[in-house]
Amino acid sequence: MNSSTNQILIPIDFSDQAIIALEQSYNLAKFYEAELTLLYVIDEGNTINRIFQKPVDEESLKKQIQEKLDELSEGVSKKYKIKVNTLIARGQIYDKILEVAGMISAKMIIMGTNGTIGLRKRFIGSNALRVVKEAECPVVTIKGKHPREGCKNIVLPIDLSKESREKVNNAIELGKLYGSTIRVVSVLFTHDEFVVNRLTRQMEQVKSFIKKAGVKCTAEMIKATKGRETLANAIIDYSNKVEADLIMIMTQQEGDITPLFIGSTAQGIINNAETPVMSIVPTIKREVEFAPY
Repeated sequence: MNSSTNQILIPIDFSDQAIIALEQSYNLAKFYEAELTLLYVIDEGNTINRIFQKPVDEESLKKQIQEKLDELSEGVSKKYKIKVNTLIARGQIYDKILEVAGMISAKMIIMGTNGTIGLRKRFIGSNALRVVKEAECPVVTIKGKHPREGCKNIVLPIDLSKESREKVNNAIELGKLYGSTIRVVSVLFTHDEFVVNRLTRQMEQVKSFIKKAGVKCTAEMIKATKGRETLANAIIDYSNKVEADLIMIMTQQEGDITPLFIGSTAQGIINNAETPVMSIVPTIKREVEFAPY
Protein backbone atom coordinates (compact mmCIF):
# COMPACT_ATOMS: atom_id res chain seq x y z
CA MET A 1 0.00 0.00 0.00
CA ASN A 2 1.37 3.39 -1.02
CA SER A 3 0.47 6.09 1.50
CA SER A 4 1.40 8.77 -1.05
CA THR A 5 -1.50 7.61 -3.24
CA ASN A 6 -5.01 9.01 -2.74
CA GLN A 7 -6.80 6.67 -0.34
CA ILE A 8 -10.45 6.33 0.67
CA LEU A 9 -10.85 4.41 3.92
CA ILE A 10 -13.91 2.22 4.44
CA PRO A 11 -14.42 0.51 7.82
CA ILE A 12 -16.26 -2.71 7.05
CA ASP A 13 -17.85 -5.63 8.88
CA PHE A 14 -19.59 -7.26 5.88
CA SER A 15 -23.03 -6.05 6.96
CA ASP A 16 -25.47 -4.77 4.33
CA GLN A 17 -24.94 -1.21 5.55
CA ALA A 18 -21.17 -1.49 5.26
CA ILE A 19 -21.52 -2.82 1.71
CA ILE A 20 -23.76 0.15 0.84
CA ALA A 21 -21.02 2.47 2.14
CA LEU A 22 -18.53 0.63 -0.04
CA GLU A 23 -20.79 0.97 -3.08
CA GLN A 24 -20.99 4.72 -2.54
CA SER A 25 -17.21 4.96 -2.84
CA TYR A 26 -16.72 3.72 -6.41
CA ASN A 27 -17.39 6.96 -8.28
CA LEU A 28 -15.40 8.98 -5.76
CA ALA A 29 -12.46 6.62 -6.08
CA LYS A 30 -12.45 7.00 -9.86
CA PHE A 31 -12.83 10.78 -9.68
CA TYR A 32 -9.97 11.23 -7.22
CA GLU A 33 -7.92 8.46 -8.86
CA ALA A 34 -7.89 6.90 -5.41
CA GLU A 35 -7.40 3.44 -4.02
CA LEU A 36 -9.88 1.94 -1.56
CA THR A 37 -8.70 0.57 1.77
CA LEU A 38 -11.09 -1.80 3.53
CA LEU A 39 -10.51 -1.93 7.29
CA TYR A 40 -11.92 -4.62 9.55
CA VAL A 41 -11.49 -3.86 13.25
CA ILE A 42 -11.70 -6.70 15.77
CA ASP A 43 -13.12 -4.87 18.76
CA GLU A 44 -11.05 -5.54 21.89
CA GLY A 45 -14.16 -5.38 24.02
CA ASN A 46 -16.24 -7.60 21.78
CA THR A 47 -14.55 -10.16 19.54
CA ILE A 48 -16.64 -10.04 16.39
CA ASN A 49 -17.02 -13.62 15.24
CA ARG A 50 -20.79 -13.65 14.83
CA ILE A 51 -20.39 -13.38 11.06
CA PHE A 52 -19.17 -16.97 11.07
CA GLN A 53 -21.10 -20.17 11.69
CA LYS A 54 -19.32 -21.14 14.92
CA PRO A 55 -16.81 -19.70 17.41
CA VAL A 56 -13.21 -19.68 16.21
CA ASP A 57 -9.85 -18.95 17.79
CA GLU A 58 -7.91 -15.75 17.11
CA GLU A 59 -5.79 -17.00 14.21
CA SER A 60 -8.70 -18.79 12.56
CA LEU A 61 -10.82 -15.68 12.97
CA LYS A 62 -8.23 -13.48 11.28
CA LYS A 63 -7.82 -16.03 8.48
CA GLN A 64 -11.55 -16.17 7.79
CA ILE A 65 -11.85 -12.40 7.92
CA GLN A 66 -8.96 -12.04 5.48
CA GLU A 67 -10.58 -14.55 3.12
CA LYS A 68 -13.81 -12.55 3.12
CA LEU A 69 -11.90 -9.29 2.61
CA ASP A 70 -9.96 -10.80 -0.29
CA GLU A 71 -13.13 -12.08 -1.91
CA LEU A 72 -14.82 -8.70 -1.59
CA SER A 73 -11.81 -6.67 -2.73
CA GLU A 74 -11.11 -8.90 -5.72
CA GLY A 75 -14.71 -8.60 -6.87
CA VAL A 76 -14.66 -4.81 -6.59
CA SER A 77 -11.28 -4.48 -8.27
CA LYS A 78 -12.28 -6.69 -11.18
CA LYS A 79 -15.69 -5.09 -11.77
CA TYR A 80 -14.81 -1.42 -11.24
CA LYS A 81 -11.09 -1.37 -12.12
CA ILE A 82 -10.22 0.14 -8.73
CA LYS A 83 -7.24 -0.92 -6.64
CA VAL A 84 -8.44 -2.22 -3.28
CA ASN A 85 -6.28 -2.73 -0.20
CA THR A 86 -7.31 -4.63 2.93
CA LEU A 87 -6.32 -4.33 6.59
CA ILE A 88 -7.27 -6.12 9.80
CA ALA A 89 -6.67 -4.40 13.14
CA ARG A 90 -7.48 -5.15 16.75
CA GLY A 91 -8.40 -2.47 19.26
CA GLN A 92 -10.88 0.30 19.94
CA ILE A 93 -13.03 0.91 16.86
CA TYR A 94 -12.59 4.68 16.59
CA ASP A 95 -8.90 4.56 17.57
CA LYS A 96 -8.05 2.14 14.80
CA ILE A 97 -10.11 4.00 12.19
CA LEU A 98 -8.33 7.25 13.06
CA GLU A 99 -4.94 5.56 13.27
CA VAL A 100 -5.26 3.92 9.86
CA ALA A 101 -6.71 7.08 8.30
CA GLY A 102 -3.63 8.96 9.45
CA MET A 103 -1.27 6.18 8.41
CA ILE A 104 -2.53 6.13 4.83
CA SER A 105 -3.26 9.89 4.67
CA ALA A 106 -6.88 9.11 3.77
CA LYS A 107 -8.62 11.63 1.53
CA MET A 108 -11.88 10.69 3.20
CA ILE A 109 -13.55 8.04 5.34
CA ILE A 110 -16.85 6.48 4.24
CA MET A 111 -18.68 4.37 6.79
CA GLY A 112 -22.08 2.84 7.32
CA THR A 113 -23.87 3.65 10.57
CA ASN A 114 -26.63 1.06 10.84
CA GLY A 115 -25.48 -2.49 10.26
CA THR A 116 -27.31 -5.73 10.93
CA ILE A 117 -24.56 -7.26 13.07
CA GLY A 118 -23.81 -4.57 15.58
CA LEU A 119 -22.48 -1.81 13.37
CA ARG A 120 -25.07 0.62 14.73
CA LYS A 121 -24.03 -0.12 18.30
CA ARG A 122 -20.36 0.33 17.51
CA PHE A 123 -20.54 3.36 15.21
CA ILE A 124 -23.50 5.50 16.23
CA GLY A 125 -22.93 7.55 19.34
CA SER A 126 -19.44 7.99 20.77
CA ASN A 127 -17.57 6.00 18.11
CA ALA A 128 -19.12 7.82 15.17
CA LEU A 129 -18.82 11.24 16.74
CA ARG A 130 -15.21 10.67 17.77
CA VAL A 131 -14.31 9.63 14.23
CA VAL A 132 -16.22 12.58 12.78
CA LYS A 133 -14.74 15.11 15.21
CA GLU A 134 -11.16 13.84 15.32
CA ALA A 135 -10.51 12.73 11.74
CA GLU A 136 -8.30 15.09 9.76
CA CYS A 137 -10.19 14.30 6.55
CA PRO A 138 -13.88 14.52 5.58
CA VAL A 139 -16.03 11.69 6.94
CA VAL A 140 -19.13 10.47 5.08
CA THR A 141 -21.60 8.60 7.29
CA ILE A 142 -24.32 6.59 5.57
CA LYS A 143 -27.43 5.45 7.42
CA GLY A 144 -29.88 4.96 4.53
CA LYS A 145 -30.86 1.47 3.48
CA HIS A 146 -30.34 1.88 -0.25
CA PRO A 147 -27.29 2.92 -2.27
CA ARG A 148 -27.72 6.17 -4.17
CA GLU A 149 -26.92 6.67 -7.82
CA GLY A 150 -25.00 9.88 -8.36
CA CYS A 151 -25.45 13.03 -6.30
CA LYS A 152 -28.01 15.40 -7.84
CA ASN A 153 -28.63 17.59 -4.78
CA ILE A 154 -26.12 18.65 -2.12
CA VAL A 155 -27.52 20.48 0.91
CA LEU A 156 -25.11 23.07 2.35
CA PRO A 157 -26.38 24.59 5.64
CA ILE A 158 -24.88 27.95 6.60
CA ASP A 159 -25.36 30.35 9.49
CA LEU A 160 -24.04 33.73 10.58
CA SER A 161 -20.65 32.38 11.62
CA LYS A 162 -17.84 32.94 9.14
CA GLU A 163 -18.15 30.12 6.65
CA SER A 164 -14.87 28.49 5.73
CA ARG A 165 -14.01 28.42 2.04
CA GLU A 166 -12.86 24.86 2.55
CA LYS A 167 -16.38 23.60 3.21
CA VAL A 168 -17.79 25.38 0.18
CA ASN A 169 -14.90 24.24 -2.00
CA ASN A 170 -15.58 20.63 -1.00
CA ALA A 171 -19.18 21.10 -2.12
CA ILE A 172 -18.04 22.68 -5.39
CA GLU A 173 -15.62 19.84 -6.03
CA LEU A 174 -18.35 17.23 -5.58
CA GLY A 175 -20.84 19.37 -7.49
CA LYS A 176 -18.55 19.39 -10.50
CA LEU A 177 -18.00 15.64 -10.22
CA TYR A 178 -21.69 14.75 -10.20
CA GLY A 179 -23.22 17.73 -12.02
CA SER A 180 -25.06 18.50 -8.78
CA THR A 181 -27.14 21.41 -7.64
CA ILE A 182 -25.84 22.82 -4.36
CA ARG A 183 -28.73 23.91 -2.18
CA VAL A 184 -27.59 26.54 0.31
CA VAL A 185 -29.96 26.74 3.27
CA SER A 186 -30.21 28.81 6.45
CA VAL A 187 -32.57 28.02 9.31
CA LEU A 188 -34.25 31.03 10.88
CA PHE A 189 -35.20 30.88 14.56
CA THR A 190 -35.91 34.59 14.94
CA HIS A 191 -37.90 37.39 13.30
CA ASP A 192 -35.19 39.95 14.05
CA GLU A 193 -34.87 42.03 10.88
CA PHE A 194 -31.14 42.58 11.37
CA VAL A 195 -30.47 38.84 11.59
CA VAL A 196 -32.73 38.09 8.62
CA ASN A 197 -30.93 40.67 6.46
CA ARG A 198 -27.49 39.37 7.42
CA LEU A 199 -28.51 35.79 6.68
CA THR A 200 -29.91 36.84 3.32
CA ARG A 201 -26.67 38.61 2.36
CA GLN A 202 -24.60 35.67 3.56
CA MET A 203 -26.60 33.22 1.46
CA GLU A 204 -26.39 35.39 -1.65
CA GLN A 205 -22.62 35.73 -1.26
CA VAL A 206 -22.16 31.98 -0.98
CA LYS A 207 -24.57 31.36 -3.86
CA SER A 208 -22.69 33.82 -6.09
CA PHE A 209 -19.35 32.24 -5.18
CA ILE A 210 -20.61 28.75 -6.10
CA LYS A 211 -22.19 29.87 -9.38
CA LYS A 212 -18.99 31.63 -10.43
CA ALA A 213 -17.27 28.26 -10.01
CA GLY A 214 -19.64 26.84 -12.63
CA VAL A 215 -21.89 24.82 -10.32
CA LYS A 216 -25.69 25.15 -10.17
CA CYS A 217 -26.87 26.62 -6.88
CA THR A 218 -30.03 27.67 -5.06
CA ALA A 219 -30.36 29.54 -1.76
CA GLU A 220 -33.30 29.31 0.61
CA MET A 221 -34.10 30.54 4.10
CA ILE A 222 -36.46 28.34 6.08
CA LYS A 223 -38.26 29.21 9.29
CA ALA A 224 -38.14 26.71 12.12
CA THR A 225 -41.58 25.57 13.21
CA LYS A 226 -42.74 26.11 16.74
CA GLY A 227 -42.53 23.49 19.42
CA ARG A 228 -39.80 20.86 19.41
CA GLU A 229 -38.11 21.90 16.18
CA THR A 230 -34.33 21.74 16.34
CA LEU A 231 -31.67 22.82 13.89
CA ALA A 232 -30.89 19.19 13.07
CA ASN A 233 -34.55 18.37 12.41
CA ALA A 234 -35.00 21.47 10.26
CA ILE A 235 -32.01 20.55 8.10
CA ILE A 236 -33.14 16.93 7.79
CA ASP A 237 -36.69 17.96 6.87
CA TYR A 238 -35.40 20.35 4.22
CA SER A 239 -33.06 17.67 2.85
CA ASN A 240 -35.95 15.25 2.55
CA LYS A 241 -38.05 17.91 0.82
CA VAL A 242 -35.46 18.56 -1.89
CA GLU A 243 -34.54 14.85 -2.13
CA ALA A 244 -30.94 15.55 -1.16
CA ASP A 245 -28.24 13.01 -1.89
CA LEU A 246 -25.72 14.53 0.54
CA ILE A 247 -25.70 16.91 3.51
CA MET A 248 -22.43 18.74 4.21
CA ILE A 249 -21.69 20.01 7.73
CA MET A 250 -18.70 21.47 9.54
CA THR A 251 -17.58 19.70 12.71
CA GLN A 252 -15.35 22.38 14.20
CA GLN A 253 -15.04 26.13 14.02
CA GLU A 254 -12.82 28.79 15.56
CA GLY A 255 -13.07 29.24 19.33
CA ASP A 256 -14.63 32.71 19.05
CA ILE A 257 -17.36 31.55 16.68
CA THR A 258 -20.60 29.85 17.68
CA PRO A 259 -19.95 26.09 17.30
CA LEU A 260 -23.15 25.47 15.35
CA PHE A 261 -22.35 22.08 13.84
CA ILE A 262 -20.85 20.19 16.76
CA GLY A 263 -22.41 18.41 19.68
CA SER A 264 -26.12 17.75 19.60
CA THR A 265 -26.70 19.19 16.12
CA ALA A 266 -24.03 17.05 14.46
CA GLN A 267 -25.19 14.03 16.40
CA GLY A 268 -28.81 14.67 15.47
CA ILE A 269 -28.02 14.95 11.77
CA ILE A 270 -25.66 11.96 11.65
CA ASN A 271 -27.94 9.71 13.70
CA ASN A 272 -31.27 10.60 12.11
CA ALA A 273 -30.69 11.61 8.50
CA GLU A 274 -31.36 8.88 5.95
CA THR A 275 -29.33 11.05 3.57
CA PRO A 276 -25.54 10.50 3.61
CA VAL A 277 -23.76 13.16 5.68
CA MET A 278 -20.31 14.54 4.92
CA SER A 279 -18.64 16.04 7.99
CA ILE A 280 -15.65 18.30 7.38
CA VAL A 281 -13.02 19.37 9.89
CA PRO A 282 -11.31 22.59 8.76
CA THR A 283 -7.60 22.23 8.14
CA ILE A 284 -7.16 25.99 7.86
CA LYS A 285 -6.96 28.06 11.03
CA ARG A 286 -8.54 31.26 9.82
CA GLU A 287 -12.17 31.42 8.80
CA VAL A 288 -12.85 33.86 5.99
CA GLU A 289 -15.94 35.57 4.67
CA PHE A 290 -16.85 35.67 1.01
CA ALA A 291 -17.31 39.43 1.03
CA PRO A 292 -17.59 42.16 3.64
CA TYR A 293 -21.05 42.86 4.97
